[in-house]
Amino acid sequence: MKYFDHAAATPPYEDVVRTVAEVMAAHYGNPSSLHKLGEESGRLLMKAREVCAAALGVKSGEIVFTSGATESNNLAVKGAALQYTGRGRHLITTQIEHPSVWECYVQLEKQGWDVTFLPVDKNGQISVQDALDAVRKDTVLLSVMHVNNETGCIQPVEELGRRLKKEYPRVIFHVDGVQGFGKVPLSLMDSGIDLYSLSAHKLKGPRGAGLLMVREGLSLVPLMSGGGQEDSLRPGTENIPAVVGMAKAIRLAKEGEQQRADLLNALRKQLIQGLAAWPELIVHSGKAAAPHIVHFSYPGMKAEAFLHMLEEQGFLVSTKSACSSKKAEPSRVLLAMGAGKAEAESGVRISLSEEHTTGDIQELLAAIGKSVDRVRRLKGEN
Repeated sequence: MKYFDHAAATPPYEDVVRTVAEVMAAHYGNPSSLHKLGEESGRLLMKAREVCAAALGVKSGEIVFTSGATESNNLAVKGAALQYTGRGRHLITTQIEHPSVWECYVQLEKQGWDVTFLPVDKNGQISVQDALDAVRKDTVLLSVMHVNNETGCIQPVEELGRRLKKEYPRVIFHVDGVQGFGKVPLSLMDSGIDLYSLSAHKLKGPRGAGLLMVREGLSLVPLMSGGGQEDSLRPGTENIPAVVGMAKAIRLAKEGEQQRADLLNALRKQLIQGLAAWPELIVHSGKAAAPHIVHFSYPGMKAEAFLHMLEEQGFLVSTKSACSSKKAEPSRVLLAMGAGKAEAESGVRISLSEEHTTGDIQELLAAIGKSVDRVRRLKGEN
């Protein structure tokens, strides 16, 4: 099977697999324990924090380890909102956020918060000016993802962050960086980002590990109660093997960022040019998109049906976000971009890796062509 679903989960680096196994076998001490085994685990935890911080260009004390981006996003959004209620009860986000951000804002709105959901244009981008115009005296938090997980659209978070901190320095800026890190360059320091979420399994790291960068001086209300781990923001015994594996994956992702982007951009261009052969297919990934995601719709066809046609030929792709792909409803992201219901129900996402070749893309395009012909026959168009 040819795997084209790297935006959902990535096969881990072999080095990461070995590292996780070695740490699990040899360093099982609790890092909070005072004996030798505990101290060894504590040193590994400290080193992993330093490696992650260096890759992100931040201070090691600004790294909080979590179980993944869903927890990181929940801690960022709810933790900031609850901490700074004295500043106001207004929040801002976009209409196309990942469910782990979107649902946080929906929940807070039900609890009495006033939430502004920013619209996007037909390419899936927000307007920086719209975002700034939405800020009020009682605005606490603004969340904008770096790269959309369905279409790959890159949001102008650098410009937005710089202007936000200049014009409204008290507003907290949160960025979900899951689909961007290691593929689309971003300076956290130069972009005014206060909170930044990552997940290891999107970066060829282990599942069950993630982080939240919390800018120094910023306070959050913890979502769980317990011990004092992770500066009391994330209680519970740290998952040392997963954290160490994640640190290695993050370092490798950062080191190969430009080379990876160049390769993926070439593959993406080849794929988009190939899709143009079928006028039925509507491509939603424009020029301002990440190099690893190509998204298209086939109006009138259920996305799941097309997915299984490709799977029968040996190619694994996806529909919407993996977190919401089993929900039988149109894509919220495509609807926000102005797509009709039929178009929003038929989206297919192809997500690439540096392991793919031009030959793989040609084979995938051939399989897509056969699937299109099959749908045409079923609809009586041939």
